[in-house]
Amino acid sequence: MKAAILVEQKKPLVIGEINIPTELEYGQVLVQVYYSGICGSQLGEISGVKGPDKFLPHLLGHEGSGRVVKVGPGVKQVQAEDHVVLHWRKGIGLDSSPPTYQWGSKKVNAGFVTTFNELAVVSENRITPIPKDFDLKLAPLFGCAVTTGLGVVVNNAELKIGESIVVIGAGGIGLNIIQGASMHSAYPIIAVDLFDDKLELAIKMGATHIINSKKQKVVEISRRELDKQIAFQAQRNGTEIKVRTSFQEVTNTGIRTNEENIDCKIFVDARGVSSLIHKDR
Repeated sequence: MKAAILVEQKKPLVIGEINIPTELEYGQVLVQVYYSGICGSQLGEISGVKGPDKFLPHLLGHEGSGRVVKVGPGVKQVQAEDHVVLHWRKGIGLDSSPPTYQWGSKKVNAGFVTTFNELAVVSENRITPIPKDFDLKLAPLFGCAVTTGLGVVVNNAELKIGESIVVIGAGGIGLNIIQGASMHSAYPIIAVDLFDDKLELAIKMGATHIINSKKQKVVEISRRELDKQIAFQAQRNGTEIKVRTSFQEVTNTGIRTNEENIDCKIFVDARGVSSLIHKDR
């Protein structure tokens, strides 16, 4: 099968023909991958943002959709021919050992889930069955962007009806934070980005106010629109300098102090996908 292989950091991926394991181990599932997403995590792996990679060469991808081809011993959550979402976060099922593939004379490493390959041996708890009439082109969004964005709203910020939020960066995760905030009847929902087309999409996803940070002052406008405590979220999907600048503005204007009864704290997502400043209760 064909796969995109990370052979060397800061270099293009290599498309190669690799062989899958001959037998599935306990808790493993063989999936034919139809669609895959790509996010900052994979780009970071390729560019080496965390330093040298001791697992090279290896496969990539942690969000996708596909069809179950075969299940290994002990697997009960899915069966052959099921349509599934592949996701990075653990779900229901067994936590198997990661597979290894063969690329000529070389061994190719892989994690518990990969999606930059036509066939993937994944852990049972990294796939979730979906209805067969669900659009498989959209399904990869549930492998990362949707669940991460809604997770920030529900689990991290614990946003309630009528509370306010500012989302800095209207990318894949930011848009789903906006969507989640809208589902929770937050108000106002302020979207901040560098690009007008992203802000237009943010409105469709539920933003009540938009700010282009190239042209407008984020904190000044946000404070004018708000008469209550505020939640600030910044995602890594945009220009990092702009995100850091926004946090500096927040600090400089006293958002992290008790000024005007605004009491905030900072939260950093464990995966480094997003940072969140939200109010104490």
